[in-house]
Amino acid sequence: MMKIRIFSNRILYTVILIFFSLTACSPAATPTPFRPPTAQPPLIEPTLIIQPTKQVVVIQPSPLPTIVAVAPTVNPQDCTNNLHFMSDVTIPDNSLVALGSSIDKQWLVENSGTCNWNSSYRLKHLGGAVLGAQEEMMLYPARASTQATIEIIFTAPFAEGAYESAWQAVDPSGNPFGDPIYMRVTVQ
Repeated sequence: MMKIRIFSNRILYTVILIFFSLTACSPAATPTPFRPPTAQPPLIEPTLIIQPTKQVVVIQPSPLPTIVAVAPTVNPQDCTNNLHFMSDVTIPDNSLVALGSSIDKQWLVENSGTCNWNSSYRLKHLGGAVLGAQEEMMLYPARASTQATIEIIFTAPFAEGAYESAWQAVDPSGNPFGDPIYMRVTVQ
């Protein structure tokens, strides 16, 4: 019995010895320190070096052309005024619009007279609802025989119904001329 005990003690001693020798041989685990990410250095593009030439070129400045304003040769008393309606650019007649919405109405017209329209030509409210627009405004400047787009910003009322607004071009003396232009919408 004594032999078994000594034998079992030796086995235990051997197992303990092997265990400690194995753990002593393996390296201790060390924690990896945290390193925050760093910004990458910017890429450096190659520098272009321009070598000067030995040849010198002298550039002579040229004079700028003189611009002279030429007054129109047409005497306003000798010309005729006319406006021809061509088409609705925006908001076709009888369009449905929301209560209180902004209405950007544009018409394509032609200055079919011989007078050039300048800032003294006006567009006046002729009849119907004003719909928040001014009663009189400047007519878009246009040379004779050219097309122009006339624009008026209206505001739809807060009451349902059909609304129409008519406008007429007038010359510097206040005389109406040409086709009247109008807008017709249904407010819902």
